[in-house]
This record gives sequence, structure tokens and C-alpha cells, in this order.
Amino acid sequence: MPVASDQQLEQLEAIAKVELHQHVDGSIPVEVTWSLMRQHGLAPVETMEEMKRLLVLQPEEEGAGLLKYLDKFHYPLWVTQFYENIAEVAYAIAREAYAQGVRLLEIRYAPIIHVYAGLTPRQAIVSLLEGLNRAEAELEGLTCGVIIIAMRHQGPHIAKIIARQAVAEGQGLHDRVGVIGFDIAGAERGNPPKLFREAYEIARRGGLGLTAHAGEDEGPEFVWQAVDDLGVRRIGHGCSAVQDKELLRRLARDQICIEACLTSNYHTGAVARGEEHPVFTFLQHGVPVSICTDNTTVSNTSQLRENRLLLERLTIDEIAGIHDRARAHSFIPAERRRV
Repeated sequence: MPVASDQQLEQLEAIAKVELHQHVDGSIPVEVTWSLMRQHGLAPVETMEEMKRLLVLQPEEEGAGLLKYLDKFHYPLWVTQFYENIAEVAYAIAREAYAQGVRLLEIRYAPIIHVYAGLTPRQAIVSLLEGLNRAEAELEGLTCGVIIIAMRHQGPHIAKIIARQAVAEGQGLHDRVGVIGFDIAGAERGNPPKLFREAYEIARRGGLGLTAHAGEDEGPEFVWQAVDDLGVRRIGHGCSAVQDKELLRRLARDQICIEACLTSNYHTGAVARGEEHPVFTFLQHGVPVSICTDNTTVSNTSQLRENRLLLERLTIDEIAGIHDRARAHSFIPAERRRV
């Protein structure tokens, strides 16, 4: 972590930040998960400190691969199967982001993995929106939106069902928090973007913003497919894109934004420890980027921490400029934004 002066930290804190890539299940504050576990009699350990070890990636687990990283989502899913809990965690995540200076917040959410206790996908979405609407009402200047995720491993057919549900929940919600985008996530291997072309066409016709996890644990071909076959305007992670100069030119030409998640990429092994993060290569080639946390709890990070990592190469003004430009790539309708 680059050393930052008190003045630099104050300046970073003052930036109105844009968060375009943050997952619900990987970002629930530890104390909230612990409280809900105990309320439901689900706590697998005796203390909150033990619970934290189950929720936060440990040093010995870093770099072990995406699947190991995704294992940390197991326990939060125990408590996000209930309507009131989902609303509560959404509210808590938004408050935590707001405290870090986030004023434009896009939350990612896979409703299909929140239906094991009887909720419908629609109820799972509406409960999340309820919590975010509460946060917006209480926190001055905060604007939120939801990107609905289809899980790769469930295949193209389920993805189409989820896309239709996302479109249905995204229509006509311009005066409050709504569904604004569509995404695919989960292990890339064996699940190339091109398989999900029809789901993305449904989302596109329904007016949703399009993004996709690509190039995190597979090569640049997956990023090409996300751009050419899915028509995305943003790429989640996209680390391997720097291996292909023609792809870099394409991303810069079409101004396709990379949702850069620095700490997470080191944790999953998408970027090896000691290597410079690809975000700086993207910036050098004119590819737009946004600075994202991915999973604040799993990676034990925050917007402020992610921005501090940039101080190794960038000035405060350059970091502020990244956030200013990221606004143009948000899927939240301009008329809803309060900052």
C-alpha cells in the first residue's frame, strides 16, 4: 500500500466516488452477517472474530484462484434467503459505501441464488431495492442502481429467464432505485460469453445497460466475445485484455469502460503479486476505467483503500478525474443522479 500523507487522505476522502462494480454477497459487513446468523440460529462458529475468518480471504488463501475466492460467498448466502435480511444488507452496504465517499453506487446481485427459502426471484430483487431506496432516502446525494447477474454455470437458458426478469423490474423506475443493467458472472472456464448472446439481446431490447465479467480467469478472447457477441459497454475486470494490443485499441476506440478491481484481482490471482496492475496499461492506452471494490468484505477493502493503491502512479487530480469520467459510463439514468 503506497504511503499517503494526511493531506492526500483528506483529498481522497473528499472525492465524490463512483462505484460501478460491487457484489452484494461479497460486501455484507461482517457484523451484519454475524447478527443475522445469530438471529436465525445459523451461526457456524462461537464468535464474530471466527466468523470474520470465514468471510474474509486470509493471507494464505490469496492468489489461490477465482474458485477459492468464490468459496467465501458460501456463508453470506445463508442469511440472504429472507426478504427482510436482503433489505437490511442492501441498506448496510449502501451506508458503508456512502461513508467512503461513494455518491453513485451500482450494486450487483444474482437473484437466482437467493430463492432457497421460498422467495421468488422477483421478491429477491424487490427486497434489495427496498433497502437501497431506504438508503437513498436517508443519505443526501447518494444515487443507487442494481445490475442483475445471471450465473454462468447455470447456462444460457436460465440466463434468458433472468434477463427477462431484470427487464421487467427495470421498466418505468426513473423516480426511485431500479434495475439498470445486466451481467454474467461466475467461473469463466467452460462458459464463454458467446453462449449468452440471446440473454443479452433480451436485456438490450429491454433498455438495460450491458456489462460482463470477462478476462478475469480466461484470456482476451473472452473479452472480445463480450464486446462483439454481447455488445457490452463495460467489462468487469478484463485483466487479460492487456495481452492483446488490438483489443486495447478496440476498447479505447469504442470507449468501453473497464471496471477495475485491484485488490480482488490480486486475491484471485488474475494479477500476480508483485506485478503492476493492468489498470495503468488501460489508462496509458486511453481505455476508460472505473475504480471498483468488487467485494469489500471478502477482500477486506473499501473505495478509499482502492484509491490509495493508485497513488503509486497517479496524482489526486488524476484519481478524481477517473471518477468524474466514470459517471459517463454509469447505467443509472442521468435524471436520477443527485451528484
